[in-house]
Amino acid sequence: EPNFPQHIHNTMKLVILCCLAAAALAHPQGYAAPPRYEGGSGSQESAEIITDDRVNPDAYGKYSFDVETTNGIRRSESGAPVSNGASGQIGQVAFTFPNGEDFELSFVADENGYQPQSPFLPVAPAFPHPIPDFVLEQIEFARNNPIESRETYG
Repeated sequence: EPNFPQHIHNTMKLVILCCLAAAALAHPQGYAAPPRYEGGSGSQESAEIITDDRVNPDAYGKYSFDVETTNGIRRSESGAPVSNGASGQIGQVAFTFPNGEDFELSFVADENGYQPQSPFLPVAPAFPHPIPDFVLEQIEFARNNPIESRETYG
């Protein structure tokens, strides 16, 4: 054993002890799966389909479906190709929350994107204050006076 001062031996022992304690504390303590989501009305029963009307895409790509289940979930959609090879859809989703409140959402999806409508969707807050006149004047000035060329000063 080399001739190390005693305080180095003590420090090394303390570091080793701390490493062992850290390894013991970091050891996995086991895993418990998260609780199962009950969903819908909280019922464990499976919902049965009571309406399932479907029109598969025709030669032009037009389709529709209407599905309803015994637990009150309703989903309908229809779609067809629109301009530039894109497709357009309209549809709705409805169900009842466990507290008895009805949820409804209708949507349009087309070349302008997905556009949902529902009282349950968040609404952006109103702008907190009016834009000052001098700012509006500067915006109008910039709109009416485009920069022809940019000069750099060096």
